[in-house]
Amino acid sequence: MINDITTRILENFEAKDRAREKGLLVSRSVVRTCGTAIRHIHRGDFDNAAQMIGNARKSLELMDSQLLDHPDIYYGGFVEHAQQEFVECAVLHSLLRHEMDKVTIPSPEELGVGYAAYLNGLGDVIGELRRHIIDLIRQDKPEDGEALLEFMDEIYYNLMMFDYPEGITRGLRRKSDVARSLIERTRGDLTNAIQQQKLEQSMRKFELGL
Repeated sequence: MINDITTRILENFEAKDRAREKGLLVSRSVVRTCGTAIRHIHRGDFDNAAQMIGNARKSLELMDSQLLDHPDIYYGGFVEHAQQEFVECAVLHSLLRHEMDKVTIPSPEELGVGYAAYLNGLGDVIGELRRHIIDLIRQDKPEDGEALLEFMDEIYYNLMMFDYPEGITRGLRRKSDVARSLIERTRGDLTNAIQQQKLEQSMRKFELGL
């Protein structure tokens, strides 16, 4: 009789293992797709990025269906990691594609992700915004980075409201600490660049006798 029991358990574990392997493949695909989309976003190729974001969304939906009967696998970590990458990509796309006063940030419900994954994904956006601001400084357009720095601050202060155990926020405290450091470095870089720009403008005016 015990053979009947162990056979049933074995069948369950086999099905669970197959679902896990399929989920891992899809999760890796989402991470790769979002990484490529982010590169397109930074290059200003928003249409290709949008197409990739759509593909990543479909992959996440596929993973949800694959793991529907295996919640223990679903909450094992790799699904949440893929969701975080998706949130980072989708929010960054919304921020950089439009003027800051016209930006609408997608909600976790609109993106179809969990709350902890959403918050951690927002935390990752801060690093990508710093990258974009540094690019603006190199292009001698530091003033365009001021609104983005304000949004970095807004993300950080909102993340700091979630003072809950790590088991709930899934590493958000560490990500918030990193975000604070990135914001302060970016603030310093941006301030120096703007001051330098003003100094150069004043010198040019002086040379022209204006």
